[in-house]
Amino acid sequence: MIHIPFKGLLFDLDGTLIDSSEVIHRAWSAFALKYEIPTDVLLPAIQGKPAHESISAFRPTASQHDIAEDTKWLEMMESTDTEGVIALPGSIDLLTSLNDQRIPWAIVTSGTLPVASARIKAAKLPLPNHLVTPEQVKRGKPDPEPYLLGASKLGLDTKHCIVFEDAPAGIESGSRAGANTVGILTQFSALELQEKNADVCIATLKEISISSDGIQKTLSVRTK
Repeated sequence: MIHIPFKGLLFDLDGTLIDSSEVIHRAWSAFALKYEIPTDVLLPAIQGKPAHESISAFRPTASQHDIAEDTKWLEMMESTDTEGVIALPGSIDLLTSLNDQRIPWAIVTSGTLPVASARIKAAKLPLPNHLVTPEQVKRGKPDPEPYLLGASKLGLDTKHCIVFEDAPAGIESGSRAGANTVGILTQFSALELQEKNADVCIATLKEISISSDGIQKTLSVRTK
């Protein structure tokens, strides 16, 4: 058993709290088809990153106007298509428990506000008091800015926070921000997440427990 003291928790959304893989695959496969990009190249590269940054990377000669239009097009698809979006095991119970214990938490996602809001609703997650989306930052994951902002919204230093992430870009973002990081093995291997400084990796959020005496909060992770 691993025990990590903390004051607040910061969660990625897609692949960490919810399974939205079907929607992401449908939307980005359409983008790949439009620009004749192999999906097996595109799909792994976009995970955990803001859409406009991924579009810019795959369309390096496109104008800012064209990138903005593609971003809007993808946002429309991903915010209106929620078929198959479900909560991942343990996520609803964990967030409900955090609210019951009045433990600070936030969602820090690379999905825009319309996309994140639609998926949180579709998965029936407890609504976060604080939601960080790409509209609020200049640089998305793997830059540390999103998690630095998430911690500040909780009124905390990132060194007192634990970040939960499923993608290497997100783990790198949390680690560079100075937080402890927990990798969720929904898409990438433990080795891929550990290469970006994941402190511990778990299959699902059911493998953790939270204890609080009102002052000291501790995350416990069952290890094999």
